Amino acid sequence: MMKVQERMMIKRIFGILVVVATMAACSMTGSGTEPRLAMDRSYDLRGLNFSTKDGITVSEENRYYPTADIVWRGDEPGPRVQQIEAMFQTAAQRNESVLRGQRPIVVDVQLQRFHGVTEQTRATIGGVYNIIFLMTVRDARTGEVIEPARRIEADLRAPGGRQAIEMDRNGRTQKVEVTDFLTATLRNQLL
Repeated sequence: MMKVQERMMIKRIFGILVVVATMAACSMTGSGTEPRLAMDRSYDLRGLNFSTKDGITVSEENRYYPTADIVWRGDEPGPRVQQIEAMFQTAAQRNESVLRGQRPIVVDVQLQRFHGVTEQTRATIGGVYNIIFLMTVRDARTGEVIEPARRIEADLRAPGGRQAIEMDRNGRTQKVEVTDFLTATLRNQLL
């Protein structure tokens, strides 16, 4: 007969395998980032309008993989949508000094999914920040659509365990990492 400790170990291993399989399956679904229009881009970024899809859900559950559109722990508990919007706005502001082309634009971002890692996941196996949004590029003067809405899927590895602790100690918090990643993602989509 199996000892209690052996059964607990088997349950723990099984649970980790289920989480890994779920994360792998989620990363393989969906169409990913839609291709960009072939065109000359000489954009002067003037701002970003942020919204979310209708009925977006938020989870504060501390499980390996909560079922919700938004899972974010890089800020203190609070208004998660506004916290995510602030990161997108910071990313846009950082790019305003870089994207100084001929045509002034405004970018509309509609958040579809922002799935970070929970405390439990970050403390153990880590995971992936899965960020999905629709992006529309508009003329800043007229509001005319230059690039129609297209789906952007951006994934960033989320370290766990000792590596996550070390990153926090070195000032590379979740918020810093994700904001830097959003800055690069927006820049890459607009160049």
